[in-house]
Amino acid sequence: MLQKDSLLEWLTIYKNVLFGLEIRNLKNTENVEYVNNLLKKYGLYDYKDKYPSQLSGGMRQRAALIRTLAIKPKILLLDEAFSALDYQTRIIVTKDIYDILRKENITALIVTHDIPEAISMSDRVIVLSNRPATVKEIYKIDFKMENRTPINCRESPKFSKYFDIIWKGLDVHE
Repeated sequence: MLQKDSLLEWLTIYKNVLFGLEIRNLKNTENVEYVNNLLKKYGLYDYKDKYPSQLSGGMRQRAALIRTLAIKPKILLLDEAFSALDYQTRIIVTKDIYDILRKENITALIVTHDIPEAISMSDRVIVLSNRPATVKEIYKIDFKMENRTPINCRESPKFSKYFDIIWKGLDVHE
């Protein structure tokens, strides 16, 4: 899943989320039912006949994620998936995506330059060196809280400690 949702503007949301199945020749009754369930579960079923330009940025990102989930990947790569969104929408969408990934039990590798996003969404944060990139450090993130969400992680006293440790490990400060 990329920075931009890459939805095809001339297709309805429904046709967009089925697109991956069609090009992989996986569109069958079982997979279409799975997509319909995802659309219902994540609040987009009533918008399935709308076009991308008729949806908010957050809804477009959810549609892009459902399109990705439709092919039932074992690992999901999110490459700066929230960077095109304004700050408030970004916070809301990270919670939505976090919830979806947890509910669907999907492992995700999130590429981001946003330290708070990395901390609030992840079990581990891997810091890479400058090019050519190598793994510089791996930080285990453990908030030990029930009903963990990216929002309540940001409210935890541990959050600023994780931020400080990771920030110092980047060697970008003076």
